Amino acid sequence: MILEIVSPEAKLFSGEVTSVTLPGVNGSFQILNNHAPIVSILEKGTVKIAAPSFNFSKEVAGKFTRVNDQTYTLEITSGTIEMKDNKVIVLVD
Repeated sequence: MILEIVSPEAKLFSGEVTSVTLPGVNGSFQILNNHAPIVSILEKGTVKIAAPSFNFSKEVAGKFTRVNDQTYTLEITSGTIEMKDNKVIVLVD
């Protein structure tokens, strides 16, 4: 599935991922390929991204923390998420 993470300043990430775990207001939840359509509000916490490879621009690479070769995390203060047709769009603050 395709994941896009966008902040007011820039597009932080765009690429093919295997899963994304998000800090929802009712607890963390994970989205995998072919997930049902969803729109949700996010709270302060950690976004965990699993993908076969990552390509970050120099401007945003410092915002992400490397867990291992196939997992990175991003700390957010709030946001929203929409999943539809195997495309996840995350708007973050």
